[in-house]
Amino acid sequence: MTDVQPRTDAEIQQDRTGSTSTRRVVLMGAGGLGMAAALGACSTDSSGTNPNGTDFNNNPVPAGSQGTEAGSTGAGNGSGSAGGTVLVAASKVAVGGGVILDDLVVTQPSEGTFKAFSKLCTHQGCPVSKIQGGQIKCTCHNSDFSIETGAPTAGPAQKPLTETPVTLDGDNVVMA
Repeated sequence: MTDVQPRTDAEIQQDRTGSTSTRRVVLMGAGGLGMAAALGACSTDSSGTNPNGTDFNNNPVPAGSQGTEAGSTGAGNGSGSAGGTVLVAASKVAVGGGVILDDLVVTQPSEGTFKAFSKLCTHQGCPVSKIQGGQIKCTCHNSDFSIETGAPTAGPAQKPLTETPVTLDGDNVVMA
């Protein structure tokens, strides 16, 4: 039987010296890049801009609203004299109810009294999902919170929702 060699001696020698990429080399390189990307995504940064939520800004601005720029008084938004960040139009917050925003829950426990609380349940951090019967409700584990104080009224939550001071500025509820 005759030994048939489909490649030339020059091609075989080139493979031995490594000047041509083989599938194994290409796959190992791609795997290395994938691993580097995965490790980079899991790393933390001490610069104060950690996206995993461990170093929040002390005064977060809800999405869709105008925050104050460095050196600004915030009064340039045309919302009135207080100059706070507009959260929601007061007319959108029912008496005895509230609205759930991106980061906060704004309530009106009694006519003209507005409150704002963190949207995250103090039990296990689920976002609250509805306001019903004078209660802020977290349907993850059935915790209820007062729309007036943010204190837990039912369920496994033991701590109140974190309150954010707000005030009425013209027709808007704004951060105080």
